[in-house]
Amino acid sequence: MKRFSGRGMQLNTSLLLLPWGLVFAVFWLYPLLFTFGLSFTKYSTLSGEVAWAGVDNYLRLWHDPLFWKALANTSVFTVGTIPFTTAFALLLAVVLNRNLRGREIFRSAYFLPSVTSLVVISLIFTNLFAGNGYINTLLGILGLPYPERGWLLEPGLALYSIMAMEVWIASGYYMVLFLAALQAVPADLYEAAELTGASAWQQFSRITLPMLRPTLLFVLVINTIKSFQVFVEIYVMTRGGPLSSTTTLTYLVYTNAFEKSDMMGYASALAYVVFLIILVFSIVQMKLLRIDKTVGE
Repeated sequence: MKRFSGRGMQLNTSLLLLPWGLVFAVFWLYPLLFTFGLSFTKYSTLSGEVAWAGVDNYLRLWHDPLFWKALANTSVFTVGTIPFTTAFALLLAVVLNRNLRGREIFRSAYFLPSVTSLVVISLIFTNLFAGNGYINTLLGILGLPYPERGWLLEPGLALYSIMAMEVWIASGYYMVLFLAALQAVPADLYEAAELTGASAWQQFSRITLPMLRPTLLFVLVINTIKSFQVFVEIYVMTRGGPLSSTTTLTYLVYTNAFEKSDMMGYASALAYVVFLIILVFSIVQMKLLRIDKTVGE
């Protein structure tokens, strides 16, 4: 068998990585650097004119009330969905990890929303949340109060309605991740715990949760990034309304970049602020869970 020298192996590795490197450079690195440059300019998408603006776009964010409104909405969306999504996904994973009849059907059913088109789901829930939708009809039959104009037309309910839909959509995806982690936990640990008389809760808190910590970190970080980037649901269901009650940071980036011809530089600055916020949240989560020590142990 012909052996490859170290230099030949490095060359083969470089050739194999070349297609990925080109895609990374063209579709990720270049747009990232180009957007950073645009954030310091005033750029018109119609005329193509570029004027240096310095840090004016970043200073403008500080005085933009709509930015703070979008930041508040995005924070409420993130903080309000992540705990419920994570807890519900973990609960489903623990239940469906047992030897239950028809568990494969339930696993598929809970996972299905996460692989269905967000546009389709958003349109379906728009009808469900309508004034004459099924939710109001059911509440009327039960004699419970409901918003007559519809859930998405009430400033105090629109964002929370989308948040409830998001929990339903995302729980199945994170359930699969937790399931995979649960099945990797050695059964010997539970058998030893049972021999020592540990209760089900003690087994869960002292064995299951510590073993799930790497997966839990991954779920929290990915869910945080996804929540801060929520866009499709807002665009399809409310377009940021009513009264900007559902305007999020990503939707604000879109409106400034593509609905206003001279705001691309401002949208670029806003996009980098969103990037920094997500980065800070991710670092804080990793520090709190101390994933490096957990993996080492």
